Amino acid sequence: MPGAADLPPLRAARRILLSGRVQGGGFRPFVYRLAMRHGLTGTVRNLNGEVSIEVEGEPVALEAFTEALLVEAPPLAQPRLRECQAITPRGRQGFVILPSGGHGVAGHLPPDLFCCEACLAELLDPGNRRYRYPFINCTQCGPRYTLITGLPYDRARTSMAGYALCPACRAEYEDPTSRRFHAEPLACPVCGPRLRFKGGKEVIHDNEGALAATVALLRAGGIVAVKGVGGYHLLVAAEDEAAVARLRTRKRRPAKPLAVMFPWEPELASVRRQVVLDETEARLLCLPERPILLLRRAAGCSLAPGIAPGLGEVGVILPYSPLHHLLLADFAAPLVATSANISGEPVFTREAEVEARLGEVADAFLHHDRPILRPADDGVRRVIAGRPRLLRLGRGVAPLERKLAQPVAEPTLAVGGHLNVTVALAWGDRVVVSPHIGELDSPFSRAVFAQVIEDLQILYGVRARRLVCDAHPDYGSSRWARTVGLPVMRVLHHHAHASALAGEWPAIQRWLVFTWDGAGLGEDGTLWGGEALLGRPGAWRRVASFRPFRLPGGERAAREPWRVAAALCWTAGLPWHSSDEAALLRAAWEKGVNAPETSAVGRIFDGAASLLNLVQRASYAAQGPMQVEALAEGEGEPVPLPLCRDGAGIWRTDWAPLIAHLLRQDVTAGRLVADFHATLAHALMAQARAVAEEAPFDAVGLTGGVFQNRRLAEAAVAGLAAAGWQVFLPEALPANDGGLAFGQIVERGARDHG
Repeated sequence: MPGAADLPPLRAARRILLSGRVQGGGFRPFVYRLAMRHGLTGTVRNLNGEVSIEVEGEPVALEAFTEALLVEAPPLAQPRLRECQAITPRGRQGFVILPSGGHGVAGHLPPDLFCCEACLAELLDPGNRRYRYPFINCTQCGPRYTLITGLPYDRARTSMAGYALCPACRAEYEDPTSRRFHAEPLACPVCGPRLRFKGGKEVIHDNEGALAATVALLRAGGIVAVKGVGGYHLLVAAEDEAAVARLRTRKRRPAKPLAVMFPWEPELASVRRQVVLDETEARLLCLPERPILLLRRAAGCSLAPGIAPGLGEVGVILPYSPLHHLLLADFAAPLVATSANISGEPVFTREAEVEARLGEVADAFLHHDRPILRPADDGVRRVIAGRPRLLRLGRGVAPLERKLAQPVAEPTLAVGGHLNVTVALAWGDRVVVSPHIGELDSPFSRAVFAQVIEDLQILYGVRARRLVCDAHPDYGSSRWARTVGLPVMRVLHHHAHASALAGEWPAIQRWLVFTWDGAGLGEDGTLWGGEALLGRPGAWRRVASFRPFRLPGGERAAREPWRVAAALCWTAGLPWHSSDEAALLRAAWEKGVNAPETSAVGRIFDGAASLLNLVQRASYAAQGPMQVEALAEGEGEPVPLPLCRDGAGIWRTDWAPLIAHLLRQDVTAGRLVADFHATLAHALMAQARAVAEEAPFDAVGLTGGVFQNRRLAEAAVAGLAAAGWQVFLPEALPANDGGLAFGQIVERGARDHG
């Protein structure tokens, strides 16, 4: 008889199905290398947005392999073990990566990624065949969402399908040991996309020539529209005040802050020279999504003052595409990198539209011939209460997928509001939120809105059977929803805000959520915006608010803060300087003509901006509130505000003493603004205490655009935490209207479950 040492090793086999983000990040070659390491045989393939693995070998090795699939996954992957079952060993030889199967059935769409360190090293290596090639990428970096036509994620289903790989690229693409194995946007100077510079009659098709012409024009103070990953940027020298002013004049963007892109340097040296940067912020800047991060100007900052007039912060972003790296390295100084669009609209992605609509803004254009199939603007973050908060859901993060605590009964599309619009598609317990689209005032915006909706349904293989929209009937999204022919559920604006926050922390059973913003239609037909809601998704009850006042001119008041200031003074019986326009306005206001009632804290901020003579007519949304926050000096002392119940049992805070305080002439504006913030935080605490005496709740939430104000949010968090309450602000989604679509889905799911 043979001895034990002569017996063949026991073999076992498993079938493993992994869901989550397992496509677009080098997961299959990772599985191949892992199987080789453990001496296993079998197959791996992309299948319907998931990864299917059949593997066999010694049982101990199989166990180690299965554990490593999750523990050692590539950094950009987020695998979840959906199925693992024993199967009969087949005696396979070797390990094979099979062709993908299935087509666009509820997969996980990979977002656009930054240029990784390995590719960046090659980009700057004169001995590498991709030296200074503006479209270098691998499985760990490069565009995804903006060039995909369908799932599974393969080259044939991207806008790169028309570029035939050269022999050298083909060898990398087919080598499982290469980090470029099935890197779908793979290219090189021989076979890939190319740059084209167009300035007046000058057209340059050579990559190096196009880069050199762009940098030369920027050094001369010119404005260049540059095609990137998810759309075009307008670039101009960030330290040249005259160039920045010229950009503002041409783009008719007098005050809205502009983002600044900095060259990549060790230890972020160029960034630290211009802004105050702590280690948390440094880490955020370097995230794979490469967000715009709001940072405080440093002493001696040499950036043009016109980049962010009236504000103490600058939006900072690092290069994220190889093209950006080359431009910033060659220019050797920061560049303004603002979205190439008409204010409020989505970013332009096509050569013809950017030249037609921004031809009088840009002095030249740097195009490339890799098609962008859908726009993806840069995301924006701000650190508030020690955590990064999303202000805009953009490239690198979106499409954002979340799991629903309460699944929807059937596929559902939520279309958000009217400003900062995103849309959300849900089926079962999955919901996908689109990138930021923008405002829905223009035909172009509405066309992109409809395109994104259609794209999401096609890409995920899910067709919505019903819709959710805001309760306001005149929002562009609500009007669109009524034209589709599907059942529509309307959700109150602030209920959606509260449900979005609750959806991030589903373990909390009973909430008190403060939803403060500019305005949203309430259940009583007034414009809410200073509300406290008690309950949970599907069962919110308004328990506190602010003293209502009428907005003279309706929607115009949001763009003309002097109207809000006048209304606050008229309501409180305080003096207001007179003029012919104001006299006519007051006559209409007293009769209630075009003067809707509101309780919005965002509008009170607008009134404060006017009373302090910061902004009388706003050129962009929240200009007044942002400048009010920036002006604050010191801690501030709260002004006592009366709190009492109205006839409906709602606790109401009277803001009148605060407005009277802002009219004082014996206190500096900076101190008045500090007092203003302290007063609102104190009023919030008073409302929370009043509600808590009568109704229990497990946690307090702060959401709505007003809580993007760091000073106010942090003061409120500190006070609430000191009183013993758990406090939550949005993290995965914006507190502003960019989170509404997600909240609408959460609200729909809750109502499905009664």
